Amino acid sequence: MINANIGDIRQASKYLLDEIGFRPEIGIALGSGWGGLLVDVKDAKYIDYAKTPHMKRSTVQGHAGKWVFGEVAGKKIVAMSGRLHFYEGYSLQDVTFPIRVMKEMGVQKLILTNASGAVNTSFNPGDLMLITDHINMTCANPLVGANCDEMGERFPDMTRVYSRELLDIARKVSDEMNFPVKEGVYMWLLGPSYETPAEIRMARILGADAVGMSTVPEAIVAKQMKMKILGMSCATNMAAGILDQPLSHKEVLDTARRIESDYRKYLYNVIKAI
Repeated sequence: MINANIGDIRQASKYLLDEIGFRPEIGIALGSGWGGLLVDVKDAKYIDYAKTPHMKRSTVQGHAGKWVFGEVAGKKIVAMSGRLHFYEGYSLQDVTFPIRVMKEMGVQKLILTNASGAVNTSFNPGDLMLITDHINMTCANPLVGANCDEMGERFPDMTRVYSRELLDIARKVSDEMNFPVKEGVYMWLLGPSYETPAEIRMARILGADAVGMSTVPEAIVAKQMKMKILGMSCATNMAAGILDQPLSHKEVLDTARRIESDYRKYLYNVIKAI
């Protein structure tokens, strides 16, 4: 197994570039509840994942499974309307394939968004957390396998996965809009079952502020390819055991819909500033 098939990546990239006729400069992975940004995409062109060579389909409710190309705040962008997850049964090479295709198309700056469960008890559902670091609790890594040197080095440094420059811009936009944001550490757990209260207590002890089922593998390959990464996590619910109530995907989507307008404006202004 090779961790990145450069031939497949180039074929997918060429297909998409031929379809859209320009090179995007900013890539965005839209997690659950983040689709509101698409309202702001000018001259939007949608391409199904299923039509993209070597690309897998998204199977999760709330993930449309389409590429979206166009312009936001004067910037040429490519957005993933829905992402692929390891728990869907795909390999991590499949999950991270779209990020490698973005890089091949010319994307240098990547915004990764997601929905998460708040572990930090000072958070509330609907809070936005800028990701400052992450913890990988799956014991899986998308770089396992023979390395493709054209995609990046064998042993990439993970000291600063999330760009200080982009974090500073996101903080500045937050201040200018008077839109409060949290900051913290995101923990990746496999899913698709939600975490147990004991697992959440463990996550808190280990230093996590939020938990989720995505983002980290994408960040790993993006860092290997020397992309600048900004991570944003919407705390759609309090994690298991914090409140005396069950967790559900419906709650995730309901909370995301409630805060969608504010998040859309914030993300638009961040894109404008970077």
